[in-house]
Parts: sequence; C-alpha cells; structure tokens
Amino acid sequence: MEHDRLFKELISTFFFDFVKLFLPEVAQYLEMDGPVEFLDKELFTDVSSKERHYVDILIKVRFKGSPAFFLIHVENQASHEVNFPRRMFRYFARLYDKYNLPVYPVVIFSYDAPRLPAPDHFSVEFPDKKVLHFEYTVIQLNQLSWRSFVKRDNPVAAALMSRMQMDHADRPKVKLECLRMLATLRLDPARSHLIGNFVEHYLQLSESEWLEYNREVEHLAPEVQEITLELMTHWHKEGRLEGRLEGQEQVLLRQLRRKLGVLPELTVQSIMDLNANALEALADVVLDVTSLDELNTWLADAAKR
Repeated sequence: MEHDRLFKELISTFFFDFVKLFLPEVAQYLEMDGPVEFLDKELFTDVSSKERHYVDILIKVRFKGSPAFFLIHVENQASHEVNFPRRMFRYFARLYDKYNLPVYPVVIFSYDAPRLPAPDHFSVEFPDKKVLHFEYTVIQLNQLSWRSFVKRDNPVAAALMSRMQMDHADRPKVKLECLRMLATLRLDPARSHLIGNFVEHYLQLSESEWLEYNREVEHLAPEVQEITLELMTHWHKEGRLEGRLEGQEQVLLRQLRRKLGVLPELTVQSIMDLNANALEALADVVLDVTSLDELNTWLADAAKR
C-alpha cells in the first residue's frame, strides 16, 4: 500500500514532468496549458477470478489546439503477474466503453525482478486471422540505467532513479545524485518533501554507505553541497521523511565541518552519542551555530537533559 501511494503521489503531482520524461511523443500533442482532470478511481471486478482491481491513475486531458479530450491511464505494477497484459486490455475496454474517449495506456513496472523485458501487448489470434492486437507503453524501471537520467532536470527522474538499475556499490552515489538534482530544481517545500520521501523510502543507506555518501558530497560544487545538506537537515528536522534517520549524524557532522572546520574528536563523539530526540534538536539549530564553543556548550547542555 505504501508503494502504491508513493507512486500515485509522484505521478499525480508531477504529471506533466512525467509525460515529458517518458512520453515525449505524447507531449507533442498534449495541451500542456489546457484543463487536466484526475478522475476518481475506477473499480473493476474480475468475474472469472473474483478479484477486485482499481485503476491506479486516470487523467482526462485535451489534444493540443483542439476541443477534443482523451484519457491517459497509468498503471503501476509492483510485482510480476503472468496475466497482466489481459488485465490491461480489460481496463482499456471498460474505460473506453464508459467514457467514450480515446485511452492512452501506460504501465510502470517497478518491481526488482524479473529483469527480462515485460510484455507490451495483448493479442487474440487464429491461424487465419488476428482478431486483436492491443499495445500499451511500458516503462520498466529495472531495465533503465540511472546513469541515463542523471543529467535530466526533471523531478520525476530525481525520484525514479532510486528504483532503476544500479550496481549495489553505486547506491550512495545514486542517492546523492537524486538529491543533487532536487537541490538544483529548487522546488517548493511540499514537492521537495514528496521526492525526498520517495528517495528515502527506496534508498535507505547502511552506516558504511552513508560514509561513502559523505565522501561523494566532496565532489559537488560548494553551493550545491550547501543546498543538499540544508534539504537533508530540514527534512529530518521537520520529521517529514519516514523510516529510520540512520546517517543523520553524518549529515550534521558534514554541515558543521563546512561551517566550523575540523571538529575535535571529543566533539564528534558527543554528536555520535546523541539520541534520536537530541539529533532532531541539533538539526533544528545547526544552521545557527557560529562557533565551536557554541556547539560544545549546546552539546554539554544536551548531555544533562
């Protein structure tokens, strides 16, 4: 359920960015400045299997330079399903019948495995006749390399890179690149938190990976380093990212070293010994700390509480 929610929020919030990134042909004839209507969830019951299915995202949009509308149906598939092509055709047929509008079907395959290319069509054929050939657009994340998207100034790319094909050793670098892209996009806080939450959910780093992440930060331009660190600190301060805050100590240490220079070992150890509540409190004041004495005084007071 969390997986579905994250994807639906991402695509719904950044719909036009999603179209530009993955459906560039559609972007040519979609009226970007026209009305966009997100339709209510559609519930379909599969009589044969007695299962109930909901359409994930259904958007009513207009053709460029025309009063005519069409539908874009985006389905996020988080697990491999043998009969999925048939289900996509059933969705298409029922949506087309209900709304009497052209339907452009898209599937995001977001599972880890299998990595074989997913089918993109459903057919009904006889030896002498092809009765049906239904196609849908496939976006299979585990077939896409994150490196191909790292230069895109697109918030959807910044989020979905965390689900793309990567070597295990690249995880810290991918997370940093996601946040670097987000820092350069300068989104409003709500949209920034949405992408940050997505990346944090799918790329939770171990302690050793956080150390590598901090080494990678050194290669960023100073102004991008600052924005990236401020984003991380702000998210943790607000408690907006879900899951563990593992590695927050390293984020705070990195920012303090940028402001104050080399930190004494005792100061570093004091920060590493802080509990979760104290780390949140430090994140709240870290941007205002101006000297090592001020920091040590704060840490001494925190130790007494």
